[in-house]
Amino acid sequence: MDAHDVGPPPAAAPVPSGVADPAHDLALLRAHVAGDRDAFTELFHRHRDRLWAVALRTMGDREEAADALQDALLSAHRAAGRFRGESAVTTWLHRIVVNACLDRIRRRQAHPTVPLPDGVHSDSGSGTGGVEPAAPVTDHDTALVVRQALAALPVEQRAALVLVDVQGYPVAEVARILGVAEGTVKSRCARGRARLAVLLGHLRGDVPPVTSGNPRPSEGVGSGPGRSRRDANQEDA
Repeated sequence: MDAHDVGPPPAAAPVPSGVADPAHDLALLRAHVAGDRDAFTELFHRHRDRLWAVALRTMGDREEAADALQDALLSAHRAAGRFRGESAVTTWLHRIVVNACLDRIRRRQAHPTVPLPDGVHSDSGSGTGGVEPAAPVTDHDTALVVRQALAALPVEQRAALVLVDVQGYPVAEVARILGVAEGTVKSRCARGRARLAVLLGHLRGDVPPVTSGNPRPSEGVGSGPGRSRRDANQEDA
């Protein structure tokens, strides 16, 4: 498969007929394992739009999403012979894409960007210490604000919310994709929605936006009286 095929799909890309046919997906995967050089490319293009959407919304950045999708498709290409048919091929593909995204996010968190020295500011934050002043959110900015809020969630919550609330997958399917119990998916979604309600409350006028001069309320999500920071941030396994 050509690496240039991985990335944002064309804006008006048609949806192939029979794209939801699991039997055809399995036939293509088996043909790929048997040596058909075009089978995997066809399989990928059948699911490209949804795989790209999952990668983009999970990563929050187009370049990072394209890299994660490239990683995932290379992994799937190589691991096809080990597919045991215990789930649908599309579930298997989504699991690999989500895992590739989470791996990249965790690596990024383990090696965060080094902050600039005191007195040195990036061009975008010049004069404000690198923090933009709060400004009214317009309709044009809403999608970006929502994407940034998703990116602020713990990775497990973000992945669950993207699959359930954004992509519309049933909880049972998401549980298979993530390899966790359905109750865990529901819990992660509930926690993520609660955090988003705080992060996006200013869009409804409920709370002011969170900025350097306007810190998050102490009684925000997961930070009630008697709870430690560790307790507030603890996630389901």
